[in-house]
Parts: sequence; structure tokens; C-alpha cells
Amino acid sequence: MSLAGKMETVVEVKSPAAKFHEVFSCKPHIIASMSPQSIQGCDLLEGQWGNPGCIICWRYFHADGVHHFAKEKMEIIDNEKYITNFKVIEGSLLETYKSFCSTVKVTPKEDGSCSLVHWTFEYEKLNKDVPDPSGKLQVVVDVAKDIDAFLLSQKA
Repeated sequence: MSLAGKMETVVEVKSPAAKFHEVFSCKPHIIASMSPQSIQGCDLLEGQWGNPGCIICWRYFHADGVHHFAKEKMEIIDNEKYITNFKVIEGSLLETYKSFCSTVKVTPKEDGSCSLVHWTFEYEKLNKDVPDPSGKLQVVVDVAKDIDAFLLSQKA
């Protein structure tokens, strides 16, 4: 049995891809105001917002209702393909996973009606008894919906 895993999900949003991408790539600190029931905060620890290599710290509630934190390095920020990649370097997730990376890619639909937010988690479990991170996947789905609702309300 392999301890390495990959989980993916896609969420359809009505927000423009560029706006949605900008939130994760340059302004993750505002997500707490968009989705306060899931994200309590995001702080910049090193570098500059929107630049690859910056270190941020998320404070969030997981599906288990417990407060968690994740110190992450923003490894990739691609403003043309709307991709942001985060690598966990410290925090609650590393208590059960040897490594954990998440990627969010936002793709506009061809008809311009909406965008698709594609989340990918790549991880390696510490042992075979560690569950897949399906609860964390649900958190990012909920957060994506909250961000979309917030961005749409700003158009009014």
C-alpha cells in the first residue's frame, strides 16, 4: 500500500477566474473576512504577498471542528494560468502527513459564464492508518463558495 496520495475536486464559481486567482495568489489574508467560519486568519511571515517564496500561516477550522494552523510556502504563483501552489512546511497537517502540497487552478469556462476552481492535494502519509484528507478538501470547497459569494456581492 502506497503512503503517497492525491485528491482533487472542482468547484464551479460565477466569479471571473482572474479575480478568484488574485485572492489566493496575492490576497490570502482577506479570506478570513470572506469565510470566517472556516478561516480565522492568514498572516505573512516572510517575503511579500503575491510573490513566490513568501511564507504565510493559515489559522483555520478543519471538518473535525478543531482549530489548526498551517505554515506554508507559496511555491508557484502563475498569473497567466491562474495557478497557485502551497507547500506545508510546519503545522497541524505535518502531525499526520510527511508532506502536503495544495494547488488551486482557476480556469474560465469558454462561454465566460463562470470559472472552474480545481483543487489538488498531493501528500504522503506518515503511516498506513492516516486517513485521506477528505475533510480538508471539503473545507476548501466551502471556502471557494464563500469567496465566490463575496466577490459577486462586490459587483453590486
